Amino acid sequence: MAGKVQPQKLKRRIFRSYLTSTISIAMILFLIGLLGIVLLNAERLAKYVRENIGVTLVLKDNVPETDIDHLQKALKATNFIKSVEYVDKDAAAERLKKELGEDFTGFLGFNPLYSSLDVKLQAEYSNPEKLNLLEKRFMEFPQVREVLFQRDMVSIINENVQKIGLILIFFTGLLLFIFFALINNTIRMSIYSQRFIINTMLLVGATSSFIRSPFVKRSVWYGIIGALAANFILFILMLSYSTEFNGIIDVDDFKIFGLVFMADLVLGVFISWGSTYMAVNKFIRLKFDELFY
Repeated sequence: MAGKVQPQKLKRRIFRSYLTSTISIAMILFLIGLLGIVLLNAERLAKYVRENIGVTLVLKDNVPETDIDHLQKALKATNFIKSVEYVDKDAAAERLKKELGEDFTGFLGFNPLYSSLDVKLQAEYSNPEKLNLLEKRFMEFPQVREVLFQRDMVSIINENVQKIGLILIFFTGLLLFIFFALINNTIRMSIYSQRFIINTMLLVGATSSFIRSPFVKRSVWYGIIGALAANFILFILMLSYSTEFNGIIDVDDFKIFGLVFMADLVLGVFISWGSTYMAVNKFIRLKFDELFY
């Protein structure tokens, strides 16, 4: 009876070790996939930030509505404008009232603000050099009184976008190394619990390739399961928060998601295979006395 109980306990222990490995692989591959999506969308993120740099064209007082319409159409027809929004002086006053928390027009007795056009530029034009050129071009329109944009902020945003890109690449490489080490260590621990089985197989004359084969096949299979689980969780996350990620991550770009999913699958198989191969080889080379340390 005791002889039957021991193999059952051993099987449960082996199953738990592989289950732990699979869950660990799934969690780590999920993080790798998430990082991959962010990295592949880094250019889109930089573009999103640059395209949200606003330029305000302050209009002269008492400009006819027809002239404002002509100006809007002329701006929209250019290749450097993403969007144009007209804000009349009353709407501008309401905005300022909300920001200040009080009615300044009642205190002054009149509305000192001007009507304006809020302009969003294409990303490639949102840098200090091109903005200075565009400022001169905007001032050529007879309806425009003044061009406003935060020069220092534009420079800071462009500098930070470049720095963030470099930092993101560095941390991606570092995290990939850490994730590989974690998965490798987890698989080694699961093989460690079966080191005596490996030694027993050696004692009965099994070859190294014969011993490695079932371990590698099982580990690769669990790596595939872990990768599929990670991809499923990643897909659900992206789908659930598609609205929140809009503009930052292109949820509809199936090319990027396909690339990330395939990378996760390849990494799951490759790391599982490589780690198991090396771990089994290590225990094959150990003598019986060394298995206790």
